[in-house]
Amino acid sequence: MHIDIITVVPGLLEGPFSHSILKRAEDKGLASVKVHNLRDYATGKQNQVDDYAFGGGAGMVMMIEPIARCIEALQKERTYDEIIYMTPDGDTFDQPMANSLSLKKNLLILCGHYKGVDQRVRDKFITREISIGDFVLSGGELAAAVVADAIIRLIPGVLNDETSALTDSFQDGLLAPPVYTRPAEYEGMGVPEVLLSGHEAKINEWRFEASVRRTKEKRPDLLEGSGWE
Repeated sequence: MHIDIITVVPGLLEGPFSHSILKRAEDKGLASVKVHNLRDYATGKQNQVDDYAFGGGAGMVMMIEPIARCIEALQKERTYDEIIYMTPDGDTFDQPMANSLSLKKNLLILCGHYKGVDQRVRDKFITREISIGDFVLSGGELAAAVVADAIIRLIPGVLNDETSALTDSFQDGLLAPPVYTRPAEYEGMGVPEVLLSGHEAKINEWRFEASVRRTKEKRPDLLEGSGWE
């Protein structure tokens, strides 16, 4: 998989893609992420990428021309399965969406900034608009990093234990069950005996029941219509 990210603040994305799972995926040749500075596609002495909004109002708007030049240049290099715009009014990102996007080959992500982008960018180029929640960030960079992380970790071979991603919260519509490790007892607090039994069927049954209980307590909305209420 290859992901291109367009941003006016490339420095915000240096950390997330140079460490941990994302770096491991790139080292293994399973995924690559390239960050593009939108100002490289701007014109004028100050490489301007934003301007005042028509009709007035507070805040600046990202201009269509540098964005169009950048996207069109990248489209000459590869064909994108999705051109994504990170925006608070997009579809809320969730695990099924991450699963779907992880099957794609090439993705392009545009990070909004200021008051957002000229609407004509969205009308002409964008195929999918994504939000990571009902709140506003200073820009789409951190949201793009979240989306990329959630997608790339699902690619087979990225995680050391390939079954790990399949047992994450939300993969089966439930929250993950509690987990424990050594020591088996700490200050009078023990580990459920079934987890120490070595009986795989009973352990799986306990984990499923614990997942349902935890979901009922923390996210009952996930159980609506599931039959597990």
